[in-house]
Formats: sequence, structure tokens, C-alpha cells
Amino acid sequence: MGMEPSAAQPVVAQAHSLLFIVLGWIPALIFPAATGLQLFAIIHKRCSQGVSVIAWTLFALANICLFVYTEKYGEIESIVGTLGTAFLNLCIVVAAIRYRKTAVGNPNSAARVEAPAGECTGE
Repeated sequence: MGMEPSAAQPVVAQAHSLLFIVLGWIPALIFPAATGLQLFAIIHKRCSQGVSVIAWTLFALANICLFVYTEKYGEIESIVGTLGTAFLNLCIVVAAIRYRKTAVGNPNSAARVEAPAGECTGE
């Protein structure tokens, strides 16, 4: 007696495929959305207090490296989740630098310092 494929195998294969589609889209949507929220907060408050330029630069670099490492160059989930997020990471870096407060007492100073707690007013 030969082993016949079960009628349930195509259903299981479809469920498995659907699961991986969903699992691919979750980070592709969450990562850029979460990054976008941080960017919105910086721009809305016009203040980058507590935002680490180095950390967000490293996030961008890591996302670009992850895109190359996974070799999913044609998949929209990979493009949006890694390169889209990397782009937003770099937007955060630019906004964080742009909205740093100048050194106290010298408005012409090139030195930038973080605003003391409570100085981000959103104006």
C-alpha cells in the first residue's frame, strides 16, 4: 500500500504560506510606523531633547545591512520594512540635529546642547 497525500496537505501549505505573508507584513508596517511616530513627535514639538543622533544613525545602518543580508530585494515587505525604516531613521537624525537648542547665552554659537528638562514647549 502506497502512501497517498492527505487532502489536508494543500490546506496546511496554504495556511503556512499565509502565515509567512502575515509575518512579513507585521514588521514591514510596525517598524516604519513606530519610527514615523518618533519623527512626528520631534517635528511637532520642534525639540529633540532626549533623542540620540548616534542611536538613530546606527538603526539606519542596521536596517540597510539587514536588507542586504536577507537578499529579499524584490519583496515589498523587505523594502518597506528595512529601507523605508532606514530612510525615516535618517529623517529623525536630520530633525534631531535641526531642532537641537543652541548653547545658552550665545545665539550665534555653533555648539548645540540638549535643552534642559521642560524646555520643549512645542511652539
